[in-house]
Amino acid sequence: MFLQLFGTVVIAGIVGYVSEKSGFTRNGYVPSIIICVGGAFLFYFIRIMFGFRFGAPGVDAIISSVGALIIVPTHWRRRR
Repeated sequence: MFLQLFGTVVIAGIVGYVSEKSGFTRNGYVPSIIICVGGAFLFYFIRIMFGFRFGAPGVDAIISSVGALIIVPTHWRRRR
């Protein structure tokens, strides 16, 4: 279980980096990785507590990371 947590964080970080590199988001590398890791953590704990899952832990990490990037659209916010 503990290794699944590390794998989830690594996969979420990769998804955040790739989404920024490909132009899917324009948040910046660090904010995109933080958003992805946060979404993956949230879904990981929901998976543990309630047993809700889409498939393997890696698939859950990818889906939750992309979902977090879609839900938290920081590139639409105005910068000061």
